[in-house]
Amino acid sequence: MERRTTTPRPGWQQTVEEQGLIYPLTRHPDNSLRPYWDESAYYVFSLEEVEALEEVVEELHRMCLTAAEHIVAENRFADLGITDPRIVHAVTEAWHRRAELPSVYGRFDLRYDGTGPAKLLEYNADTPTSLVEAASPQWFWMEERFPGADQWNSLHERLIAAWKKQSALLPPGSPLYFAYSSADELGEDMMTVAYLKETAEQAGLDTGWISMEEIGWDRLSGRFVDTRLRFIRSCFKLYPWEWLTTDRFADHVLGTLDNGGGTGSTLWIEPAWKMLLSNKALLAILWELYPDHPNLLAAHLDGPRELATTTGYVAKPLLGREGAGVTVHEPMPSNTTGADPADPADPAVSAAPVAREERCCYQQLAPLPAFDGNHVVLGAWVVEDESAGLGIRESSGLITDEYARFLPHVIL
Repeated sequence: MERRTTTPRPGWQQTVEEQGLIYPLTRHPDNSLRPYWDESAYYVFSLEEVEALEEVVEELHRMCLTAAEHIVAENRFADLGITDPRIVHAVTEAWHRRAELPSVYGRFDLRYDGTGPAKLLEYNADTPTSLVEAASPQWFWMEERFPGADQWNSLHERLIAAWKKQSALLPPGSPLYFAYSSADELGEDMMTVAYLKETAEQAGLDTGWISMEEIGWDRLSGRFVDTRLRFIRSCFKLYPWEWLTTDRFADHVLGTLDNGGGTGSTLWIEPAWKMLLSNKALLAILWELYPDHPNLLAAHLDGPRELATTTGYVAKPLLGREGAGVTVHEPMPSNTTGADPADPADPAVSAAPVAREERCCYQQLAPLPAFDGNHVVLGAWVVEDESAGLGIRESSGLITDEYARFLPHVIL
């Protein structure tokens, strides 16, 4: 793994926008616009590295499914903050009938520096984004800059194959709707959904298009409907399950949930059992089931425990996104004396344990590796149960937040 600098292509912004990345710039707190798609540098991997990482990703995915089975079998929903009996029932039913429910994709965030084993930071299995840039613009960038090279990227082909394979699980005689939230001002959610819709159409599916805010409820029939009052029998939503099951239509969602058949019901993709994988409590349960696994970091739910004085820890809200609410804590000296090891240059880094009102997962601190001063996280994609591609994000600090940059990669 190596970071190399290069000169961006002339007109790169227009090029990537035409390829679906309509959000190539990020507005920063000082009101400046800086590249989100950053092709002033790129990462190089060997084929052997990528093949090894693919095996790690697929093993982690299998381990996560085992952890999900454990949560259901041992009724550990409270550890995930899921206490509503209706939601517990919905997730349990979805898990038991998962072979009948379409499930498409997810993204592992990994710490990797090219020298040691990759470490799991979290699994975004319900509403992962950064898909468009990973699947499309970076592939075309490689073809233009490195013709004849390769890339860890079979996302497009695997998504089409997944829709073809799972089309038999969809209710017949009705389009598969693709829904995003119109509250997304950047257009990232909209373009992610648009891209997935395109892959479904290439797989031969009949599709529809709607925003979550436009989905209506027909009181007479007791069904979700589109803007023309047509029954929505199946819907891919880029909308978290924790919102879907707690907003004003939650009773209707749970009351008409299709967990494997039934007229008058709505089939949602991703399925409800993905709530088991998109929750940071999964990290602590994985550590319980697979202690000292080389691709895991120690994690606990009841506090940092030994991490407070040994490695340090990261406190992560169970349902946080894009680094929101994440705090980094350097190890405290066991006698609580001596120099403060906190990093004064990064306000997210603290030396002292901080009491949190919200439920958190406390994960071993494993600072992101720095390449030329840039902190790097690998986003490794899974389609169905197989490794499918890689997206790389860089950040200035230890937390990968909304100001991170996306960089392409190549296998040489």
